[in-house]
Amino acid sequence: MGFPGVWMTESESVVYRVVPKCACSTIGQIMYYSDHGEFFDGDIHDAKSKIHKWGIEDSQPVIEANVTNHKSPAFTCVRNPYGRILSSFFDKICGIQRNGKRYRGKLVPLLIQKYGIEVGDPETGFEFDQIKSFRRFLLFARDTIRWRRPMDPDIHWSAMAGHVSTFIMNGGRYDHIFPVETFNDGMQKVLDSIETRHPVNLTEIPRFNESEGHGPKRAHPIADYFDDLSLHLVYEIYKRDFNLFKYDVHDPNNKMPTGEIDLDEVHAKLGPKG
Repeated sequence: MGFPGVWMTESESVVYRVVPKCACSTIGQIMYYSDHGEFFDGDIHDAKSKIHKWGIEDSQPVIEANVTNHKSPAFTCVRNPYGRILSSFFDKICGIQRNGKRYRGKLVPLLIQKYGIEVGDPETGFEFDQIKSFRRFLLFARDTIRWRRPMDPDIHWSAMAGHVSTFIMNGGRYDHIFPVETFNDGMQKVLDSIETRHPVNLTEIPRFNESEGHGPKRAHPIADYFDDLSLHLVYEIYKRDFNLFKYDVHDPNNKMPTGEIDLDEVHAKLGPKG
């Protein structure tokens, strides 16, 4: 199994388990900058050198040796499930991807046909009923996660606990897990725990949102997208995420965590005996 979704600085100063839709572009660029004093020119997801990734074959033994011996601090970042699933909808379903095409080719036509979803068109300013379409997308997301139909769940809307757990199940241990909603505080604690070749000033780091500007803007407050059925579906899909990462399941507009993440609880519940 190894350590899918794991990135590590070339200097091996820090290990990061990517959780999609949780500031991974910004975190990857900070890691790259901390080693090289410059940002990667392009989307950090495309970087094939100067940073270790489990998806790069030559990096795998280096990552495995580091993680299994806990040679460097390891961390990840999580996000309110309501905001995360909404972001996935607007970015991956409604947005045009950086290759100029729709996400995953036939996915959007499938959703239009089977679930009656509208996604708008860049030519007409992405005008469509966002709330109705999002709620139908939520049914699709639940179907993929619960029954793996009409396809396997996508990494961008599968539960964060699943991403976080593979690292623990295969022998890793987190030193930090912080919410994206308090990004600077959480990332600063990570940086304070490591030696970097180049100093990182978080107040000067841009936010690398690679999906921004390629799709419709959210037209309503978060809570407007979630009726009673939607609230039920989101809790059904993301129950562990709400409980482990301390988010308010009752109020979608309350994006902030309700308490501190308990690392021991996360390791106990997402580890081999959880």
